[in-house]
Amino acid sequence: MNKKILLITPDGVGLKNFGYSEITHFLDNEGIQVVFWNSTPFNFNKLGLTSIKLSNTFPSKADLLKRAKIEIELDDFSKRFRTDVFQTYKFPFKTRSLKAFIKKVVIGTYKLKYKNRRYKIQNQINTIILNSLAYKDAFKKLSDEKPDLLFCSNQRASNCIAPILAAKNLNIPTACFIFSWDNLPKATKIIDTDYYFVWSDFMKNELLQYYQHIKEHQIKIVGTPQFEYHYATNQSDLEAFRKKYNLSIDTKYILFSGDDITTSPKDEEFLESVCQSIKELNKRSAYKLRVLFRRCPVDFSNRYDEILKIYSDILIEVKPIWNKQGEMWNTVLPTKADAKQLALSIKVSDLVINLGSSMVFDAVCHNKPCAYINFNPKGIDLSKWSVKKIYNFIHFQSMPNKDAVIWLNSKEEISDKILEGLNNPKKYVENAQKWFEVINQQPASQASERIVKAINQIIST
Repeated sequence: MNKKILLITPDGVGLKNFGYSEITHFLDNEGIQVVFWNSTPFNFNKLGLTSIKLSNTFPSKADLLKRAKIEIELDDFSKRFRTDVFQTYKFPFKTRSLKAFIKKVVIGTYKLKYKNRRYKIQNQINTIILNSLAYKDAFKKLSDEKPDLLFCSNQRASNCIAPILAAKNLNIPTACFIFSWDNLPKATKIIDTDYYFVWSDFMKNELLQYYQHIKEHQIKIVGTPQFEYHYATNQSDLEAFRKKYNLSIDTKYILFSGDDITTSPKDEEFLESVCQSIKELNKRSAYKLRVLFRRCPVDFSNRYDEILKIYSDILIEVKPIWNKQGEMWNTVLPTKADAKQLALSIKVSDLVINLGSSMVFDAVCHNKPCAYINFNPKGIDLSKWSVKKIYNFIHFQSMPNKDAVIWLNSKEEISDKILEGLNNPKKYVENAQKWFEVINQQPASQASERIVKAINQIIST
């Protein structure tokens, strides 16, 4: 009799990692049926896949308790690991309205009540969920579907709590995937499952450090499917991409990868600084250079428009192919075509420039160096944002040495650092690869196979 898993996809990240990857193909080869439990607007029928609808509802009191829980855990991490960096992960409260002020007071009250009882606050959240319509709906669907495993594609979505609790009460094994390299220090794990799928030994150790009730045998080291797309393009894809954007083989391209407005509020100024440096280099160096620009896929602002006009002679925008199907966070969805476009954007480039993102690992998949912006734009309010705050984040402690990236420490040195990346890429690529091996299980191209193998082990016991 064939085995079955229910795979929860609460957002576009889950869609990309599990809907678009080879995981469903490998599961099918193993005789394992997959049903996606989907709370996004995406129609899985387009991929020839089966899905059922997951409720997006989450009780308001449970949401306030969840926010208090995250802050309590960050306080606990600060105390245990003796660093205030964890405090920088807290989102500031906006108290411009009476409703927002009341929320702040309620969350503060919960923090005081559960300050030294972080696991009891989770029990309180669970009690509320167990009495909700979302739980009753999840219990019924699980009873009808009778899966051998409930697998959640991320650890932070609130609407996943009800299905996980229902599965446990039906004695169905549960698992979740930690979807990003910076998730665990941020205390974003809000569901408790029987098994955890992580990227690497490094992430496994993080999970054991932060959540001491989790045991080593519960953790599966699998890598992540998000980098597999870099190994799936071919020469004809590259030629078609060059033709689409009129890219010359005689020109070297610098890919500027934009950040979201929270991570980089003055990102357009960084882009302009890079463009100015490219114009300077085109006058004094032997290279013919242009800039490819890919904005953050969820940045729909007009903040880059003026720069795109001023530097149109050297600046080419490669727009992300994402579908915005609503205003909610889980309605902005990636496409499979976008994953290929990202891979080709890097493949055609000679250097990637970014402010502190995992693009360094995307770049090294193509043996390309990456430069990190490491200076503050003029006029920025340093009490609200600084580049130092970004690189103080815990996940950067995983970097084996500083030569994993090229550091752009000032606007004035961008030109020379670009030349360094073009003339001496090997050193940076080799060190970035060492960092990638810390962050993600290798080979990076085989994550889907490892995930399916781990799933098979769970449902076969």
